[in-house]
Amino acid sequence: MSDQTTIIDFEKMDGLVPGIVQDAATGQVLMLGFLNEASYAKSLESGFVTFWSRTRQKLWMKGETSGNRLRIVSTATDCDNDTLLFRVVVEGDGLVCHEGTVTCFTRPLALAANSVSAQEAARG
Repeated sequence: MSDQTTIIDFEKMDGLVPGIVQDAATGQVLMLGFLNEASYAKSLESGFVTFWSRTRQKLWMKGETSGNRLRIVSTATDCDNDTLLFRVVVEGDGLVCHEGTVTCFTRPLALAANSVSAQEAARG
């Protein structure tokens, strides 16, 4: 569980910290959002991940309308206290992304090193 005496550093990014959401059972990274002090407090109070919506400028409990809420199993911070990790159980049908997938990370990107290796392999 989280150590509530740990001070999260919200000042490095103008009042926000990244919040990584990970499936507690599989370890799969599901999404990334941002939290301010109010959304972090709401997350701890409610037991469900609540982000700060940068576009709507308001608190946003992930899954509040879809039913795919993120129930917190544990929380941790990194060594700099400026990033949060939420290990969660996804309620509802388990689809976290608004595009209807389990994870928001569905778009692979080619690495330059991989591209060079592939080109070299193709040339023989």
